[in-house]
This record gives sequence, structure tokens and C-alpha cells, in this order.
Amino acid sequence: MATVSGGTIAISGTVLAEYLRRRHEDDSGVEARRRATYTEFIDAAGVCHARLRQLARSPGAAAAADLDAAGRAALSEAGVYEARERLFIDATPSVAAAGQAMFERLRALQRAVAAGAALSSPAFHDAYHPYIDAVWRYRVAVRAEVEGRSLAPADFGWADWDGRDRCTLCAGTS
Repeated sequence: MATVSGGTIAISGTVLAEYLRRRHEDDSGVEARRRATYTEFIDAAGVCHARLRQLARSPGAAAAADLDAAGRAALSEAGVYEARERLFIDATPSVAAAGQAMFERLRALQRAVAAGAALSSPAFHDAYHPYIDAVWRYRVAVRAEVEGRSLAPADFGWADWDGRDRCTLCAGTS
């Protein structure tokens, strides 16, 4: 009887330890996948943003249809749509919402560039600064989830995330 009881306890302990080990590995896998997804999304948005800025440097060089097509291509070629779908699958609701807000602001910037907004124009900056604000809010949401720590504009000596106070073109107009 003692041998059977001891064996049952030993087997139960082994099964429980294996269950807890797998659960920890699963949790670690989810965390690693989320981190990768979060980084992939902001990287894709960054590539698109850089391409949109490039297009806005000389918008007069292209016809309106060409700018529209180039702006849409910037989103596609950067992989923003795919990264956003993975974000919706893997992200927590708060990060997914911040990512969606960032995507919407990126699309607004894309539409401004497609309409011919030059890099130094008020139309570009009216779309650019809300996008930058959304990027930082996304970073804050990710950081709060992943590290449990937050950031504030004051941590960098800034008044706000959108950068208008640091923008040579917008500082006097806001």
C-alpha cells in the first residue's frame, strides 16, 4: 500500500511539473510572438513612413495618379497590411487599439501625400504630427504591456508626443 501510494504521488508530481513546465513555455512563446509582432508592425509602419516622406520631398515631380499609386504602394510594399493583421491576431486589446489608431494616422498621411502635400507644407504637417503622436502612443501601450512601465513626453523633455513644439515649421503656428 505504501509503495502504491508513493508511486501515485511521484507520478502525480511528475505530471503536475510537466503541465506547469509546458504552460510556462506556452506563456513564454506567446510573449515572444507578441513582442515580435509588435516590433514587426512598427517597423513596417516606419518603412512606409520613410517612403511617404520621400514622396513628399518632391510631389510636383509626379502626376496626382502617380502619387496616389506610389502612396498605396508604400503601404503594401512595407508590409503594413500583413503586419496589422498579425497584430489583430496576437495583440492584447489595448495594443491592437493603439496599433489601429497608428494605422489610421498613417493612412491619413498617405492620403495627404497622395493629394500632393509637400514635406514642408501645412497639409503634410497636419497629417504628420498626429501620426507621430499615434506612434508614440503605440510604443507606450506596448511598453506598458511588455514591461509594465510607461513613458511620458516629459521623460524626453517634450511637451507632447506629436512633436509640434519641436517642429521648426509648426512651433509658431499651433
